[in-house]
Amino acid sequence: MLDFITVNTHSSIRIEDKKIIYVDPFRITGESHDADIILITHSHFDHLSPEDIRKVMKQDTVLVSPKSVTEADSLGLTVQKVGTHETFEVGGIKMETVPAYNKLKPFHPKSKGWVGYIINSETHGRIYVAGDTDITEENRQVQCRIAMLPIGGTYTVDAKQAARLANILRPEYVIPVHYGSVAGKPEDADTFQKYIESGIQVVLKVQAF
Repeated sequence: MLDFITVNTHSSIRIEDKKIIYVDPFRITGESHDADIILITHSHFDHLSPEDIRKVMKQDTVLVSPKSVTEADSLGLTVQKVGTHETFEVGGIKMETVPAYNKLKPFHPKSKGWVGYIINSETHGRIYVAGDTDITEENRQVQCRIAMLPIGGTYTVDAKQAARLANILRPEYVIPVHYGSVAGKPEDADTFQKYIESGIQVVLKVQAF
């Protein structure tokens, strides 16, 4: 199911569409050097890992990051900076950013301008990767066929809250991420599935804890 998407661990995502797209590569095993595009949601160590970026990048990889993430500039790649409400194109693929932030917690301030991404795939439809976020006015408005939502709590929505967001968005498929290692526990996926309404298919992809 959704074989073109791989979740290595946590929020480390690989999408194989017209291009090879990585989102927040982290704890990568091997050195594939196959990334056409790398999307960075924010600067925390489990989302911006230079060591892991170097394992997947190649000479012509384009790295996309929020404007405030200056750490991305030192990797020797072409860097495209984005704001929180942008529509842009990389390698012929249209994308959009959605603000990703906490409303009450201190970990992801809105002022940082950190983001989630919508990838507009001609083959698979709109794919939303939420990043580290709570339920916000902005992400409640997202329209997508596939949603990838954090469920681990502490730094983001927890499993019940993530299910609430999924039920608001009504994607065809939802993939839980950001649980089982740095935050959350493997059992969070069971809780998440329990609260998902009918008509939304949960697809489990996190491969390692």
